[in-house]
Amino acid sequence: MEQDLPGAGEQVLLAGLGNPGPRYAGNRHNVGFLVLDELAGRIGGKFKAHKAGADVLEGHLAGRKVVLAKPRSFMNLSGGPVAGTARFFKVDRSGVVVVHDELDLPYGALKLKLGGGDNGHNGLRSITKSLGGKDYYRVRFGVDRPPGRMDPADYVLKDFSTVERRELALNVDRCADAVEALVGSGLTAAQNQFHAG
Repeated sequence: MEQDLPGAGEQVLLAGLGNPGPRYAGNRHNVGFLVLDELAGRIGGKFKAHKAGADVLEGHLAGRKVVLAKPRSFMNLSGGPVAGTARFFKVDRSGVVVVHDELDLPYGALKLKLGGGDNGHNGLRSITKSLGGKDYYRVRFGVDRPPGRMDPADYVLKDFSTVERRELALNVDRCADAVEALVGSGLTAAQNQFHAG
């Protein structure tokens, strides 16, 4: 199904969400950056600072032209850099794929979808506002709910636990595979492959 592909035929913008700087590098909230770093390794390039406010890498993935972008703003302001990068590279909303952490999924679970709400995720809220609509693709990486009464906002700014870190590289790799499948084969095929039964 051609309409199932992000930005059918055109260039695709892959935006990974996180907070900039070493202090946040290992946080659950930064899993989008980790996945984009894995994809950059597969493409074989290095991110460069771009005037749109993101670190950007152009290349090919799954036989298509892609632009990888990691916003240099904080998570709550991700929309400006994502929309600015999309405008610069002439990618419309249907060609934008956002990789982000998701509290409502068990750790390491993946869900891919087109559109939907922001589910309390400030990065998504900012992107929806800046892009002027919700109809962009999301690749959701489960980080699970916080234990006990911990505030979700504090939880996502903590590093992955020792136990989680054992599986982290594998889960990041699998998420990068899911992004690649979405770009190359479309949403339905990628969902069928990566959604747990």
